[in-house]
Amino acid sequence: MADYSFGGSDEENAELKKLNVEVSEDSDNFEIWEKLVRTAESLEGGLNRNSNPQSIVATRDIYDRFLAKFPLLFGYWKKYADLEFSIAGTEAAELVYERGVGSITNSVDLWTNYCAFKVETSHDPDVIRELFERGASYVGLDFLAHPFWDKYIEFEDRLEAQDKIFAILDRVVHIPMHQYARYFERFRQLAQSRPVTELLPADVLAQFQADVTNQIAANQAIQPGSHDAERELRVRIDGFHLEIFQRTQTETTKRWTYESEIKRPYFHVTELDESQLANWRKYLDFEEAEGDAARISFLYERCLVTCAYYDEFWLRYARYMLAQDGKEEEVRNIYQRASMLYAPIARPAVRLQYAYFEEMCGRVEIAKDIHEAILMTLPGHIETIISWANTVRRHEGVDAAVAEIRKQISSTDAHVDAYTKSALVAEWARLLWKINGSVDEARQVFQKEQHWCLDSRPFWTNYLSFELEQPTSAETESTQYQRIRQVHEDIRRRSRLPTSAVRDLSHVYMVYLLDRGTKDAAKEFMTLDREVNGPLSIQILAKAKLGEDGKPGMPGRLPIENGLPTVEVEERRENPYAKYFQQSHAEIAVSGAVPPVAPLRYQ
Repeated sequence: MADYSFGGSDEENAELKKLNVEVSEDSDNFEIWEKLVRTAESLEGGLNRNSNPQSIVATRDIYDRFLAKFPLLFGYWKKYADLEFSIAGTEAAELVYERGVGSITNSVDLWTNYCAFKVETSHDPDVIRELFERGASYVGLDFLAHPFWDKYIEFEDRLEAQDKIFAILDRVVHIPMHQYARYFERFRQLAQSRPVTELLPADVLAQFQADVTNQIAANQAIQPGSHDAERELRVRIDGFHLEIFQRTQTETTKRWTYESEIKRPYFHVTELDESQLANWRKYLDFEEAEGDAARISFLYERCLVTCAYYDEFWLRYARYMLAQDGKEEEVRNIYQRASMLYAPIARPAVRLQYAYFEEMCGRVEIAKDIHEAILMTLPGHIETIISWANTVRRHEGVDAAVAEIRKQISSTDAHVDAYTKSALVAEWARLLWKINGSVDEARQVFQKEQHWCLDSRPFWTNYLSFELEQPTSAETESTQYQRIRQVHEDIRRRSRLPTSAVRDLSHVYMVYLLDRGTKDAAKEFMTLDREVNGPLSIQILAKAKLGEDGKPGMPGRLPIENGLPTVEVEERRENPYAKYFQQSHAEIAVSGAVPPVAPLRYQ
């Protein structure tokens, strides 16, 4: 980069080099990208066909990279097309417009600009009309589509094609949109001079004509074929058109409730307010309840421009589409767009859902490839590893799944740390227990691997849950009690869990004592209650963790400050991916102060 010339002055080249470095170091920083594009545009005081070829190539490269990163910025597609027109002419500009409308298919502004450009640069009305029809199929239903329809009508007006204008208006008056009344007034005005055959569908017109004929037969004052007969027919047709207007007015009013709350109908990298997200959810609920498939899909596409960085709307759209018959390819397209362009790989939920979809479609190898691609960027991501292992288990058996987990546990990758490995050990044991039914093998895994899982809450939670959930009888309860008691003792004396985690797991054990304990359970319960919930002055184990100088004599630490013990310091390093597999609020909610026994798996 240091030796590369952008074709501008030394000062311009230096600035572009600096900005390119900044972009490569922080490719998500929109402000740097904007500054880079502006700087490239201003090379040589503005590019044209006589500019330095290096400047042109550099500017094109910057625009291409920028719009590959942010393809929903319709304004920049328009600026890029204008730039190409000034540099290379009509065909080059048209190629940019085609790329633009392919990237953001439902942009009213971009389609309007593209069609206006075509009107000015083409002399073939059929070619222009074909482009307008393409645009109408993508943006015609937009609530704010009036600039596009105005441009289409203006084009036909230039050609004095009144029949074409009336046909366009006949479509528009059925669409709920912001300026529906203006279009209806012109439609009604034109209808007075158009042949009746253009005013209604053939079957409706035939019915109206039959009604008028019957009325003539009953009223001798009106002669068949007279002006009065045609006037009567047109009155009926006008009434029919007024009914259309009223229906459109009603549908527009319904949607105005939601449309009026949309403050940002275009894409931007800044976050949306929660009220905006809530409005989109309600709007989608409304259209889905209305049941018009075309309008539902169109609204989803609009939503996904504004909310492109919000996984919930991509997932919602994919789920909706999957519920429709014969839409497998559309669902795949939704997942691919989300995964390749908008959902950061640091949030792998969309990609994992895509993997399950491909598995459902019988493309298991693709599902595995998706998991592998996530782990290439997020090595050690627990949810993805376990999802991958379970994908393998469903198609190749438990042994193959365990082999995948053990492969990850033995990994030397620095990102697959002890915390990740301990969570995978718990999953390994769970597979042996829940799927294979091998209780002894699962117990051996917990026992053999616990030495390097001492600071892992998922490991100890799952180990305790495992022993608590084993079925017992009157004959075996005492043996199982010893196993459960030993796990609890290991948690309190051997583990390096923070005191708060030890307290939570002790509460679980205390519930076990009251629910399933023997006649001596109350004594053990009260002893534990004193140790766990009492003041520090009577907590024997906690005091034993303090050396004379305040340094720990046992795992865990209660430092001394001014001669007095303070709150515990949690030693475990925070897992960088914790937010992607947090225990849900519903799982945490319990009666009283006692935490749940089993739900925690990956936290």
